[in-house]
Amino acid sequence: MKVAAVQIRTRMGQLDDNLAHVAQLAAEAVAGGARLVALPEFFTGALAPAVEAYRVALPAADNPAIRFLRDTARQHTCHIGGSMLVADGGELYNRYYLATPDGALHQHDKDLPTMWENCFYIGGQDDGVFETALGGIGAAVCWELIRTQTLKRMRGRVSLVMTGTHWWHMPDNWPGAATLLKRIAPLNRQMSEQAPVEFARRIGAPVLQASHCGALRGDFYLSPYTDTCVPYATEFVGATQIVDAEGQVLARRVTTEGPGVVFGEITPGARAAPVAPTRDQFWIPDLPLFHRMYWDQQNAACKAVYRRHGRQRGLDAAHANT
Repeated sequence: MKVAAVQIRTRMGQLDDNLAHVAQLAAEAVAGGARLVALPEFFTGALAPAVEAYRVALPAADNPAIRFLRDTARQHTCHIGGSMLVADGGELYNRYYLATPDGALHQHDKDLPTMWENCFYIGGQDDGVFETALGGIGAAVCWELIRTQTLKRMRGRVSLVMTGTHWWHMPDNWPGAATLLKRIAPLNRQMSEQAPVEFARRIGAPVLQASHCGALRGDFYLSPYTDTCVPYATEFVGATQIVDAEGQVLARRVTTEGPGVVFGEITPGARAAPVAPTRDQFWIPDLPLFHRMYWDQQNAACKAVYRRHGRQRGLDAAHANT
């Protein structure tokens, strides 16, 4: 089956422009014959802590991004999926939607927000496995790819995995930390590029990974107790990739290559013998100490931001985008 993964460059808070950009690239994917199209996490607009970032929040029941997915799936007889920030039941979620040609709309809420994403949404509880005409399709959003709990809920149940990432890099505007970050940056880039490869090997099924590219700028919150923050300027890392069930990369576009589409041919279905289960640990890779400290500090600081004003900003934006 011919498939495609889309790499995008969005502008923070510019919902209409971002959807037009994504629609153009998705049209390129289906024109190239793809029956399955992967869009990135937050394909409606990149997120970093800033007031304007909340403007892309959408209502969960019906919105322009959902209509785009459904219309594309029906008109081109394809499956297409990606995630967006949505309001549902008084909270915000990072929700992955997969639209199918028969009109079905499957959904998965990312289980744990990553670091500053905690400013924008809370985690979900579902298993991220969709029953479709193509068999079981797993949805794994960004850092779900590097956690063993994702493997546990999908192993033996999926014929392929749709993933989208929004993986940012080390700050390039903190000169005082240059020595430390010079050592960490290559590890961060390597981990981002290897995540779909390792996941495919361990789940034993093909993986489609779609990414953001370009610059990203926001605020870095220092404490859960105040809104004290410092500017954080960075860029997206990783690669848009199509990986087979053996972990072989069939197509790849690194983030420095800019927006575009990669194509590949996969055979849905798990292979007989995936890599043996990871030992009993939370992370699939050996996460560097810096990343673990960064994870804990930003989770705590940014959950507090969500409680103080992030939640309400997102709900207000979703209401305005009804």
